[in-house]
Amino acid sequence: MWKILRIIQNNNLFVKMFLVMVLSIISVSVLITFSTIRMSNNLFMETFSITNTKVLNQIKQQFESFSYSVVYTSINVQNNATIKRMLTEEYVSSLEASSSFYTIQQQMDTLYNDSPNEANMIILGENERLFNMKYLNWPVSAETLSTHRITERARANPDEILYQFVSDGDITNDTPMVVATKALKERSSSHIYGYLYIPIRELDLRGFFEDYTSEGNSVHIVNGSGKIISSNNQELIGQDSPELLAYAKETEENSLEYQEVNIFNKNQLLLSSALPALDLYIVNLVDQEAVIHNLVNTKEVALISTGIVLIAVVVVFIISRRMTNSITRIVRQISNISKYDFSKPIDERGGYEARKIAHAFNYMLNELQEHVDVLLRSQRKQRKSELEALQHQINPHFLYNTLTSIKFLVKEGKKEEAFETMDALIPLLQNALGNVDETITVEQEITNINHYVLINQMRYGDRIKVNSLISPDCLHYHLPKLVIQPFIENAFFHAFTEKKQGFIQILIARRNEQLVCEVIDTGDGMQIENMKSHQGKRQLFSGIGVRNVHERIQLLFGEEYGVEISSELKKGTKVKITLPLLDEKSKYSNKSKNNTKDRFIDGGNF
Repeated sequence: MWKILRIIQNNNLFVKMFLVMVLSIISVSVLITFSTIRMSNNLFMETFSITNTKVLNQIKQQFESFSYSVVYTSINVQNNATIKRMLTEEYVSSLEASSSFYTIQQQMDTLYNDSPNEANMIILGENERLFNMKYLNWPVSAETLSTHRITERARANPDEILYQFVSDGDITNDTPMVVATKALKERSSSHIYGYLYIPIRELDLRGFFEDYTSEGNSVHIVNGSGKIISSNNQELIGQDSPELLAYAKETEENSLEYQEVNIFNKNQLLLSSALPALDLYIVNLVDQEAVIHNLVNTKEVALISTGIVLIAVVVVFIISRRMTNSITRIVRQISNISKYDFSKPIDERGGYEARKIAHAFNYMLNELQEHVDVLLRSQRKQRKSELEALQHQINPHFLYNTLTSIKFLVKEGKKEEAFETMDALIPLLQNALGNVDETITVEQEITNINHYVLINQMRYGDRIKVNSLISPDCLHYHLPKLVIQPFIENAFFHAFTEKKQGFIQILIARRNEQLVCEVIDTGDGMQIENMKSHQGKRQLFSGIGVRNVHERIQLLFGEEYGVEISSELKKGTKVKITLPLLDEKSKYSNKSKNNTKDRFIDGGNF
């Protein structure tokens, strides 16, 4: 887990870019797929509704043509005198009956030419004489037919042609059919003398629309009482469906092209067309789910979208990886430059953007290095000038007091002490007025310190004693001038304010390939932050103070060298000066090396 988090952290830019682009691709793909399917569905439904409306009109024309044939046949039958005579005569001889039957058959054949071939025609008289055009289609007897409900309804509605659904097993032999019935009556007396039956089997009626149906696209014929008298779904034939009738009426009354309904436990598109003359409704139901499933393969669309997304993700991964690798490499190199080598340029390779960034950074780095070089040279020159100026600014009070002391010694007749003081002052002045870049040996530095101590003891007495302990193997090493002496001065004039006497110890030795110089006094001690206030007092031999020494050492040799001060009140102060080991041969090369190495090191304040 830690390794995974580390990898993500190291490739943070790539992970963010990749996730954003992948999420964007997936979102866009899902939205486009969903929108495409939805638009396809809507377009299909609109187109399907237009097409099915035309289909319904064609089916309606066939039913109207059938209705027209029924009306035409019923008028001709009612106007046929031969048929009327055969249906009203009570008794005829066998010969007359045979002749009349033959005549009626001829008349019926003539009249039937205008009827659909699938339909049959049956005429029943009040004298219970029955003439059946296609006995095999409906082998019904006069006795059965005369007492059936379809005849009773025709009798009750003598002026109407009724289309009635018959599915009784005892009369139709389990063959559902639709029977158009019409009572035959005399015009003068309205006396009913017979009945006309034009039955058509539901199977034949289904032929009007079955060619226009398919899976999920069904047609149902519903009569005025809500019974389904014909359907391409045979399970629904003969069932009562007032809900379907209500939807059909609503569609017709509101002049709707179609409406979405939930019927037969499915979400379906409903189109309807009314046949007022037949008291029927042609209802077209479209199962949206089934039709759309056949039209749009959702699984295939999803697989194609998934494939496109995967290809896009792979392409995005490769491109993003190449882009972020270049940028990550640049960031890593810049980070390493800031930690290790500020002067090393970064590699200008990778993509166009990465090369441009690297080139711009290297150009900026070069400009910055040149600027820093100029600034450091200027600062070093300024620092050198300041040190030289401070070094040359011999405290006039020190000279005045020293010369006064020599004059006093001469007056007192102490010529030897006066000569010793003058002999100590001369080399001290020579050393202070020399080149600040010069180095002297440890032995020479100790000699100069002894001269300074001698002058001060001539002036103030020997209440402050100075002892030095120098390792013999360190006497030949070189160190910058005036490195140890400022701390001796500081101890003389600031360490013994409350205490009037004490000791100053000077220790110089070689430790861990370094030259370590320590100045230890047994004076008053101090808080480190008070040191700057001591430097401000012009009672020293020169203006070179503690901070100047520390900055000078670091500027010359690096941050690992410098001055460390520790102090404790009432107990004294310890100054530790750390320097590199410089001999006569290595002092210049070491100095040049350290200056080059520390070209970007800013010496800290002490």
